[in-house]
Formats: sequence, C-alpha cells, structure tokens
Amino acid sequence: MKEAGTMGNISRRALLGSATAVAAVIATGGTSTAAPRGRTPSTTPLWREFTRTPYTHPQIPYIGGAGRRTGERRFPRLPVVADVREYGAVPDGSADSAPAINRAIAAAGRRGGGTVLIPSGTFRIDDLIRIGHSNVVLRGAGSGRTTLYATKSLTELIGPYGSRYGGNKSSWSWAGGLIWLCPEARFASLTAAITAAAWPFEGWTGNKRDEWRTLTTVAPARQGDRTVTVADTAKLGRGDLVLLRLADDAGHTLLEHMSGGGPGPEAYEWDDKTKLTSYVPYEWPVRITAVHGRRLTLERPLPLDIRPEWDPRLTTHVAPLTGSAVEGLTLRAVLTPQSPHLLDKGYNGVAFQCAYDCWADDVVVRDVDNGFGLVAASATTLRRTRVEGRGSHHPYFCREGSHDNLVEEFTIAERTVPAPAGTQLHGINVEGLSSHNVWSRGVMEMGTFDSHRGLPFANVRTDITVNNDGQHGGDASAGPLFGARFTHWNIRVTNGREGLMKIDGLAPYSASVGISTVRPFGQIDVPDFTGDLHTRLEAYGAPESVHPANLHDAQRALNP
Repeated sequence: MKEAGTMGNISRRALLGSATAVAAVIATGGTSTAAPRGRTPSTTPLWREFTRTPYTHPQIPYIGGAGRRTGERRFPRLPVVADVREYGAVPDGSADSAPAINRAIAAAGRRGGGTVLIPSGTFRIDDLIRIGHSNVVLRGAGSGRTTLYATKSLTELIGPYGSRYGGNKSSWSWAGGLIWLCPEARFASLTAAITAAAWPFEGWTGNKRDEWRTLTTVAPARQGDRTVTVADTAKLGRGDLVLLRLADDAGHTLLEHMSGGGPGPEAYEWDDKTKLTSYVPYEWPVRITAVHGRRLTLERPLPLDIRPEWDPRLTTHVAPLTGSAVEGLTLRAVLTPQSPHLLDKGYNGVAFQCAYDCWADDVVVRDVDNGFGLVAASATTLRRTRVEGRGSHHPYFCREGSHDNLVEEFTIAERTVPAPAGTQLHGINVEGLSSHNVWSRGVMEMGTFDSHRGLPFANVRTDITVNNDGQHGGDASAGPLFGARFTHWNIRVTNGREGLMKIDGLAPYSASVGISTVRPFGQIDVPDFTGDLHTRLEAYGAPESVHPANLHDAQRALNP
C-alpha cells in the first residue's frame, strides 16, 4: 500500500462550498480541476502510472467509455412526432393523463421512434409510464416546468412482488419505476411472472435465464483486449449487440478473477454464497464494431480475461431497448411515509431495464421509495438528475449485471422529513456483478457509497461531495462487498465518517485517491478476503490536491 500527502480535516462548510463551485463549473461546461489558492496542482503519481497501462492497470479500471455511445457528450434531438395533449393529456392535474401519455409513446414507437412532448404543467398519472420501443424520447419542458404527479404505487398497479430468494421482502424495494424504460416484450414477461407470483430473474436472458442461444464460441483473450477471435462469424455483423457469456467452474476461478486473484480469493468460501453463485454466468452486452475474418472488434475493451474453463461464448439476448430517453421533467409521487426496510410499495422513480445506449437528462424524482434504477442496463447515461423529498431507500440503484453506465452531475438532497423508525437509507448502490460503472460530479447531502455485496467490480466514484450518513446493505449469501479495481477518486466527506469512502482496508486491488481525512464510526466493515489486499492509498486527507480532479473526465480525454 502506498500513501502520499496528508492534511487535517476540512470543514463541512468549506466542502459544501467546494460542491457549489463544482456545480458552477458544470454550468459553464468545464471540469472541476481548479487548484486551491496558492497551490498549483501536480499530476497525481498514480494517474501517471495508469496512463502507461490504461486497460490493464491492477487497481484502476478503464471507464473512459462509460455511458451512452461510449460516453458521447451530446444527446440526439429526435424529431417531434407527438404532443401528449393531442392524445388527451391535461396539464392541470384534474384528470388521469397516464393513458394519453402512454398512447402517445406507443404511437411514436409504431412510427419507428421520435420525441414525445409533454408541455409545462402538472399531469396526474394514475398508472405507470412505459417506454418499450427503441428511439423514443419522452421530453418535458424542463424539470422545473413539467411535473408528472404519480398517485399509485407499483404494488397497486401490478401487484406484490416477492423475492426469488424467499422471505417476506418486497422486490419493489429495488426494481421497477413509475417511468419504466424496458423492451415491450420483456416488460410483458416480467409483469406476467410477477402477477403469477413466479418471481423472475430480471436480466438479458429472460425470467429463467434460458432465453438465449449461442452465436459462436470465443478464443482465449486478455482483459483490455478490443479484438477477439471467434469460431464462426456467420451469424455476426458490424453493429450487432451481443452478450459475452462467461460461466464459472467448480473451483470458482471466475469469481476469484473478478476479485483480483491470489491467495485471498482462493481461500474464500464461495460455495455457501448461494445468492452470488446464482448471478453467474456473467453476461456483458457489447456492440461489434468490425468483423475481419474470424476476428471481431468490440466497442469496449474486455472487462475480464477470457479463459476456456469459463465456456466463453457470444450469445443472443432478449430484444433490447436502445436509443430511448427521458428528459426535462419532474416525477413527484403522492406523499406517503417511507416504508420499513425491504417492504417498499414501489413509489419508484425512473428505471432502465434491458436497456443499452439510453439516457436521462434534467430529471428530478421526489417523494419516492427508490429514485433512479439501472437493472440489467448497460451503456446508459444519467445526467443532471436529482432525488429529493421525504427520503428514499435507494436514491440510485445499479444491479442485476449492469455495466458501463455513467451517472454524472447528480444530487441526493437532504430529506425534508425525519426518517421513520425501521427505514433504511443507502445512497448510490451497486451490486450483482455490475462492473465498469461511474458516478461522477455528485453532491450527496445524505447517503453513502452502497457497495451492496454481490461482488460488483471495477467501478469508479469520482469528484463527489458526500455527507456520509447512510449504510450499505446486502445479504451474507451475496458474498463480498467488493471485487477488484474499485476506485474512489477525489471524495470530499463532510462529516468525517470513513465507512465505504476510504477502502484501502476493504476492497482488493482498489485505489483510494484524494479522500478527506476520515475516521471509523457508525457501520464498520472488515475485509472479505484475507492477506494482502494489494490496495493503493494516495493524497489521503488532501482531495483538493488531486490532479486530475475527475478520473472519468481524464480517462475520456486520454482516449488510449
């Protein structure tokens, strides 16, 4: 473990002032790289090291291509094809506008896509809003001008949703949204299973993970490779979206590899982690950008090695949702008390499921159980989003094998009412073998970095100001809190609490760079793996000295 540079605690007022400065920089289109008065930043040593091997660095993952279309900054402006008022929606909240909005969205889908406008006003919705066709954008007049007022929960609209792992938990505590972007056929199969109490898997290969077929097998390759050799390209073409499928073996060497390998992961007891082992095979959606003979070029570098013992293959998947979005609106749920932990009724915000190359921009959710969800979603960007109101269980959740997503310029506002007894606050959640996701330029007035077990790996949190008052969750049967290559970079902790911020003593092959001086209190964890964790600690106590200040921005500019 390496450490460089320490200084005393910074006051909460100063740190929140720093967050305000960050927001001002964002508003002008810049990045938050200014040095404090009197100090010229020098490049962080670990960054210089990373630039020499960006795809294979042992502690820092390559996430420069996270988000829609590998991080493309501009969102497309699709032609307007419908105005919800033309379908009967009324902007004064006097009547249920959900049927009209859903009719307008369905009509846009039948036309092959386009933008559906919701003008200024408050539109009451007594049903959820469904976007099930690709290339459909639901656009309000701005989050301060267009409001959808949701009067019912997902429990009322669809039914109770139990857990596939048993118990009396409500899966609406981590699934679904009152604005739900999910392919039409996948949504139908999910809701049919829920109403039949046949609690489903939620990802790319169907309710029982059996809706796939092999396209080809894949030859051995290394993490970071962009080109792979396959047995047959007859069923593959440029632009195809495929799943890379990696199965584990009896010795759990795939899970060990996700954890960085070595004595600690080798000694770990994997067999009794039944929830974790249900998450494999690992499924990674990726687009093919070129085909040359038996060699394929992929849109992104490989997240893991490809080894014969993991039966590597490219497969089909359920029909995806691509190119769809929500923009410029507020979703406000009817005000209800927050439910006891794991018993949420489903007053949830915006959920992306089996979605690829989708986005949300300038969207606020208020008084919700759970805010923004990524469920088996990949290559999706959430920008300028905000969770506010009476307090949420998961303000942001990222699960069920969600990869390569970007959440940037986000805010979790302080709750407006005290938390009821028996409730729980997490924060920015990641779990379920989700990898290469980024949370960037955030202000968290409450919550924590909720690594929720399930061996998420290679995720980045960068340039975030956080009042670290939440707790992580996760069943013991879901296995480790962290896999390898988690990086926390320039994290300004306003209340001095260590938990899940400074992770050099917890996360294998991780990097903690520019973390405020913190101390352990509240929820305190111990490492899941024994022995040397091979972690890096740099610029501890001095987040203002870190350069580059934002790891994601720096990796995008690097363009290796």
